[in-house]
Amino acid sequence: MDGQCNPLHIFFFPFMGQGHMIPAIDMAKLFASKGVQSTIVTTPLNKPTISKAIENFKNHSNNIHIQTINFPTVEAGLPEGCENVDLIPSPLYAPAFFKATRLLQEPFEELLLQQQPHVIVADMFFPWATHSAAKFGIPRIVFHGTSLFSLCASQCVKKHEPYKKVSSDTELFLIPDLPGDIKMTVLQMPSRVTKHDPVSEGFAKLFREIRESEEKSYGVIVNSFYELEGVYADFYSEVVGLKNWQIGPLSVHNRHSKEEEITSYRGKEASIDKHECLKWLDTKEINSVVYLCFGSTTNFLDSQLREIAIGLEASGKDFIWVVRRKKEEVEEWLPEGFEERMEGKGLIIRGWSPQTLIVEHEAIGAFVTHCGWNSTLEGVCAGVPMVTWPVAAEQFYNEKLVTEVLKIGVPVGVKKWAGLVGDKVERDAVEKGVRRVMEGEEGKEMRKRVKVLAQNAKKAVEEDGSSYLQLNDLLEELSSFRKLLVDDDI
Repeated sequence: MDGQCNPLHIFFFPFMGQGHMIPAIDMAKLFASKGVQSTIVTTPLNKPTISKAIENFKNHSNNIHIQTINFPTVEAGLPEGCENVDLIPSPLYAPAFFKATRLLQEPFEELLLQQQPHVIVADMFFPWATHSAAKFGIPRIVFHGTSLFSLCASQCVKKHEPYKKVSSDTELFLIPDLPGDIKMTVLQMPSRVTKHDPVSEGFAKLFREIRESEEKSYGVIVNSFYELEGVYADFYSEVVGLKNWQIGPLSVHNRHSKEEEITSYRGKEASIDKHECLKWLDTKEINSVVYLCFGSTTNFLDSQLREIAIGLEASGKDFIWVVRRKKEEVEEWLPEGFEERMEGKGLIIRGWSPQTLIVEHEAIGAFVTHCGWNSTLEGVCAGVPMVTWPVAAEQFYNEKLVTEVLKIGVPVGVKKWAGLVGDKVERDAVEKGVRRVMEGEEGKEMRKRVKVLAQNAKKAVEEDGSSYLQLNDLLEELSSFRKLLVDDDI
């Protein structure tokens, strides 16, 4: 990009959900720090969240901006103001939400015409973006926001359909071609793969469109690093045949002072004072606290929350537990006297937590996670072993990566892909999972392995690290592509 009159201009278009927006914002900041003019495209209701997330960064760089396009809630049959998956009042509205995202194509193309960016980095859930980019003669890069392992696994499952060759939903089948001898069951597959109701078939159609648009795109950016998933990066390039750049972990880039990190904003406003939370952790011994969080969309029934509480108490470990409940709700799910008994031993955060600050504290010894990719990576970068509790999306694949390939965690024992409401796990399994990671030789070995990965993650984004070099390669390639277009116009 050096020597050009005006910088490369990239549109970043994240899907309207916290798990997609957070890494996309980190990515836009990363590109801006490299001299790229970065424009994040979003909707009016999501703009304040993004504005706050880039506020501190704008003190260092003026290369990052936001453009909004209106989200067609009414036209799609959604309640007014439902512009983020976190705000969908019921799973029944999910098809309408995705219908609304398809209706964004026209206003997005109007914005392309006005702004004329050189590249589009659009979320997987906007498959039409490949066609839109082609209209303007510019490259579209796909951002999945998940692991290379899960991308490879889902491609192999799609190609070979091994789940059709078993005699029951609980019989294990091998995922053909996939390195690692990975076995799954039908119960662990997403409903769009195994079910034939209208909603599942609607999502199956969407994922077919995603694959087709990916194959026609310029390539795929992955929030990962080669030392973590090198085998699967090579498989994705050589066997699946798709260009990819691992430029993560995105959460590790652009780190400044600890104080600035405490005041920075990721996703939503934390439901607890960050200083107070860290002060509480400072009173705890190294590796003595278990952190539990299941992402921004997972819901558990009251009966399941009760089992978690009883299992936690039985483990005897100190804990921080993030629960998607509002303070004013009647809390019948808590065992009688639980909070009184746990005073000083446990913190319950109702709402949004400052997760990266918590997991990176030396007192955290285990992370009970739903295996969303952002959380999984944050656990890896913090050097914290995990207890895996997948719920939906590609999380059962990520569990296999954590527990069987990397061997840095243990499964809590979830058997079934369950959509938004987590599958039932008994209190004994919660206690056992926590103890396996926090105690004994097995826990020590996992901790050793994940600490090495944490060091590799930091090296990957430093000068001459694997992700640093891949990012530079991508920027050089995009700049050359742009120059070719300019020369052709001349």
